[in-house]
Amino acid sequence: MGKKEPIIITDKDEMRQWSRSIRAQSRTIGLVPTMGYLHEGHLSLIQESHKHTNFTVVSIYVNPGQFSPNEDLSTYPSDFLGDIQKLKSIPGGVDVVFHPHNLYDYGKNNGVKTDENQEEVMVVSCVENSGIGHETWVRVEKLENGLCGKSRPVFFRGVATIVAKLFNIVEPDVAVFGKKDYQQWRIIQRMVRDLDFGIKVIGAELIRDEDGLAKSSRNVRLSPEERKKALSISKSLSNAKSAAGKGHIDCKVLRDSVIHAIHEAGGEVDYAEIVDQESLESMKEIKSPAVFCVAAWFGNVRLIDNMEINV
Repeated sequence: MGKKEPIIITDKDEMRQWSRSIRAQSRTIGLVPTMGYLHEGHLSLIQESHKHTNFTVVSIYVNPGQFSPNEDLSTYPSDFLGDIQKLKSIPGGVDVVFHPHNLYDYGKNNGVKTDENQEEVMVVSCVENSGIGHETWVRVEKLENGLCGKSRPVFFRGVATIVAKLFNIVEPDVAVFGKKDYQQWRIIQRMVRDLDFGIKVIGAELIRDEDGLAKSSRNVRLSPEERKKALSISKSLSNAKSAAGKGHIDCKVLRDSVIHAIHEAGGEVDYAEIVDQESLESMKEIKSPAVFCVAAWFGNVRLIDNMEINV
């Protein structure tokens, strides 16, 4: 059987037209939003979409709205042709790859400046910088505050806004997000509930490499030595989960054990928090479904991981 060649759509009006023609046939559409540089974690989201819908759209778009001015958007890895090959390798493939050039309106020149070589250079979509163009943001106010939101204050504003835009353009019935980005998944679920999007948001299980490291596009930037050290995150989380299963439910003790293990391995902890699975509020003792969320730096790579704890 030949590999399925996805339709590649770059224009948002064309994307919306395609979706509406599919839905007019009473067929369902799943959306898997990505920033590209796909790995097995992303591919598992597509396989999850296949279980729930007739057609699957994968969006590939590096969203400038979720990068703050001190984060370098230009270093985000990309390999569009490689991504298409990976998508073709999945059983059932994907129907459409939505790969827009820019989804923000920056005013008159639409934010495209040219450098000396006449190549297009995108400007970051933050209205604070210029006072023109895009200025409407979606905030999920309580859920965005803790965990990753502490060190990346504009991140979830950018995520919620771009996902709302993608939902309005693609008009899917189902959207699939990975539970690796646990806070993001919960934020999108809450946004859909609060703004009455007619979309079912599914959280797909976190995928790990054989050594236990959570799959991430950032892993390629770890040196072999840093990668070994980074295994301290998943190992210490597993130990904390099994301790909780044996009745050790004091969150401070469990947190300290994970922080200590990561520091011992030479990592720097951004946060290590045990929170309620729904509200993401910190817990003192694990007495209801919890999730242990960690972000840590190894070298110049920030990694996130989590484990759900149901005692």
